[in-house]
Amino acid sequence: MEPIVVALEGRTVRLEPLDIARHWDGLLAIATEGSLWRHTAAKIRTAGDLERYLRDALAEQQAGRAMPFATVHRASGLVVGCTRFANIERRHRRVEIGWTWIGEHHQRTAVNTEAKYLMLRHAFEDWGFRRVEFKTAAVNEKSRNSLRRLGLVEEGTLRKHMLNDDGGSRDTVFFSVVDDEWPAMKARLEGMLER
Repeated sequence: MEPIVVALEGRTVRLEPLDIARHWDGLLAIATEGSLWRHTAAKIRTAGDLERYLRDALAEQQAGRAMPFATVHRASGLVVGCTRFANIERRHRRVEIGWTWIGEHHQRTAVNTEAKYLMLRHAFEDWGFRRVEFKTAAVNEKSRNSLRRLGLVEEGTLRKHMLNDDGGSRDTVFFSVVDDEWPAMKARLEGMLER
């Protein structure tokens, strides 16, 4: 199936197609939290930084390369984060999941696990993609541990892979899951979500 913009609904979260006007207040409140951007390439310090970041995500969507979402906590209706499909490669049937940030209050809850589950299921089962990849800064041990906990395969580190917004270098660690591994990972994630 051709990737089209849709909402993805779970028990804990709803991934809504990003709409700056609709999601702005919630995203701005989260984006200004403490150490959220310490290990990310993007360095959001002001409302203007956030607006540029979100507009860039929507420009990537218009170009057919990305699909950004606001992460909404279903029980409260609050926007608790942001994530996206990116680097969509239809020909090679692969996609990246990333640019994920979640408010501190909802970190280490079912929010991130279910959001990843919904996106992985959509990529493999609805789009028929063969590979989903993730990347994180080598120094971001918290993110690396989270990706390992989900059962992703760590593939290696690309040295000086990116420049951060502040001009610093970033070594990037790649993780992935492929279609042959998806049934076992799906069962694992469903088990985690049941607990």
